[in-house]
Amino acid sequence: MTVASVALALCIFVYPCASTGLSGTRTPVALTAAPARVVLTGTTRMPVRVTNSGSKRVVVDVSRAGYALTLRGRPRIVRTRRSRSAAAWLSLRPRRLALPAHTSASLLLSATVPRKAEPGDHDALVLLTTQPSGAARVAVRARLGVVVVVQVPGKIIRRLRLRGLRVDRRGGHRLLELRVANRGNVTETLSRIRVSVVRARTGRRLATLVASMREVRPHTQAIVEFRYRRALRGAVSARVVIPAVSGRSAVRRTYSIRL
Repeated sequence: MTVASVALALCIFVYPCASTGLSGTRTPVALTAAPARVVLTGTTRMPVRVTNSGSKRVVVDVSRAGYALTLRGRPRIVRTRRSRSAAAWLSLRPRRLALPAHTSASLLLSATVPRKAEPGDHDALVLLTTQPSGAARVAVRARLGVVVVVQVPGKIIRRLRLRGLRVDRRGGHRLLELRVANRGNVTETLSRIRVSVVRARTGRRLATLVASMREVRPHTQAIVEFRYRRALRGAVSARVVIPAVSGRSAVRRTYSIRL
């Protein structure tokens, strides 16, 4: 079963109840989890090591949630009723951890896949949320999210579609924004996507633009950005190529745009 790797392994959300009064270099709340990315194949289990490297004892509540990426790749929590969410399949033991300063404990993640689950990748988020200490003068609460991918065996479909390409100007930069749709059932890691910009009338190559790596979850879309020089002007042809990978051929499309 070929599944693209998950680049975004760990999302950290910190919500301070107050932002003043913390002194020195001692950090009262510092929570980490390893492995940073959890992949469960079918009905299986895996331990996660949770470490409190802060200077205070913390109590950590363990919960589950749905997980998604925005069009521009920012992680977000979504409702667990989303069709491809694996949150309801997860069991977490224990549901609460008490960690003295500079200690670790094990959290066991297990997945029970329903019989009629669709093959491919299904995402979830395990949330580790510290309880604010009532004795502290300033309460600090931290939330750390570990991304979990449950891979359901079966027929793998890898199908990318290139949608619109448009020009955008943001923050003093000129950008080409490409919308990519993943119609398959596994996460696609998009790397080395390039755009060849050529003069529409003459066919002369003006520039080759390369985008940063992006992920596209199954049955979702993403916006991929390409920066270009201010000197590029006029009517051009933009030839987009997403390179081939194992199980998927290269994807190509040519757009006529004006810079």
